[in-house]
This record gives sequence, C-alpha cells and structure tokens, in this order.
Amino acid sequence: MRVIKDKEIVDDSWTLYDESALESGLPEADAIVPYTYWKDHRDELSSREGAKLGIVVGGEDDIEEIAAEAEGFELIAIDFPAFKDGRGYSQARILRDHYHYKGDIRAVGDVLRDQLYFMHRCGISSFLVKEDKDLEDALHGFSDFSVKYQTAADAAPPIYRQR
Repeated sequence: MRVIKDKEIVDDSWTLYDESALESGLPEADAIVPYTYWKDHRDELSSREGAKLGIVVGGEDDIEEIAAEAEGFELIAIDFPAFKDGRGYSQARILRDHYHYKGDIRAVGDVLRDQLYFMHRCGISSFLVKEDKDLEDALHGFSDFSVKYQTAADAAPPIYRQR
C-alpha cells in the first residue's frame, strides 16, 4: 500500500483490517485493528510479538482510553468517515498536545487533498488518501496555504507572532 508520510509518498507495510476480516484471527502482519476489536482482545494483542500493532479509532471512540495505552501502538489511525466530520482533528490534537504521543498518527477514510494541510497542523503524520485520488496531486495540499493564523500541534508560529 502507498501512503503519504512526512509529506512524501512511501510504500507502507501496514494493513487496515475491519471486524469481519478478523473473524478467523489476526494475521502475523503489521496490522491496524478497529477500536472494538482491540477492546475485546486487549490481553491477546498486548502479548503479540513480531508484527507491529496499530489501532483505528472513530469519532465516537474514547480517545482517553486509547491514550492511556498509546505507547503500545506504533500507529494510531483516525477514521474520517466523511469530509464534514471534524472529530478526528480534535482527537489528533488531544493525542499530540495532551498525551504527547510520539508515534505515527494516520488519517484514514474520506481523506482528500483539501484536508491534508489542516490534518498535518493537528498532528497527523501519515495519510491514506482515498483510492480514487492521485497521491502526487494530494501532496500539493500541504502547500495550499502559506500563512498560519493560529497555533497548532505543528508548533509553527502564527502570523501575529512574526511581527
């Protein structure tokens, strides 16, 4: 799978699984599992060796419960089910600013070029752009704006502090 990570297109070893794909168990691969699967199999997953473990959370999931165990995840994916659903931006900021999560935060779901700049400012470091969108074009989304009007997780100084 190809994703945008740190503003570059890279090959990625992670596989995003849904509940139905995990009915027969978790494969020995770098896996991103749903929050509900993680809650039901927490003990089993914490003793897993070899392959890396990530979790995908939705806007309705308890980000504080996940943050309490965040260091156990090399990747936390945040699902953006629709362009108009902004809860994932808040979840990313909470993970970065309040819990100081240093791992990869990935945007998945309805991820479009128009959102990349703002998602990155909120602390999201990798992006699984919708399959029907061009990754090369999506990269240009990081440079759509040259001025920052407020502080954010990226620690870039806003324009009012540059005077």
